[in-house]
Amino acid sequence: MRLRLMTTAFLFNDGKVLMMKKSNSSLHHETFWSGLGGHMEPDELNDPKRACIREIYEESGLEEADLADLRLRYILLRRKEHEIRQQFVYMGRTLRTDAVSSEEGELFWIERDGLPALRLSRIIRFMLEHSAKHPHQEQVAVGTISMDDGREPRIHWAELRDPIVF
Repeated sequence: MRLRLMTTAFLFNDGKVLMMKKSNSSLHHETFWSGLGGHMEPDELNDPKRACIREIYEESGLEEADLADLRLRYILLRRKEHEIRQQFVYMGRTLRTDAVSSEEGELFWIERDGLPALRLSRIIRFMLEHSAKHPHQEQVAVGTISMDDGREPRIHWAELRDPIVF
């Protein structure tokens, strides 16, 4: 079993979220949508926020100074074949709307209520639904995706808290 560490950012501006439309991914054979992000480099393993800021810049041209309130909101865990994928999801704001598409995909500002119509990974869909229902949640939420008895994907949520062990 291998471990793949990733970061993703969802950036908001005036009720819209910056989304990437990916058509040429080696991981997916169909067009799909995602936030900005990617794999963490070996020197970033202890600093997922730094990896996230790097990915934002590489995929949109937005620099750290263009971002506001970027904070870790979710840690998502899932298994894909012989790999455990751990994804650190950050959310924040940007005042700039002139993000530039990259080789990774085309960028679009999407109304938040338009997100359900997009082809998203199941775990990202669950996470965006959770975020919409809990917009003021302060704690980082951990989501693990699995299958129920009917072979349907389901997500399990927990707040990441220090148990204060004595």
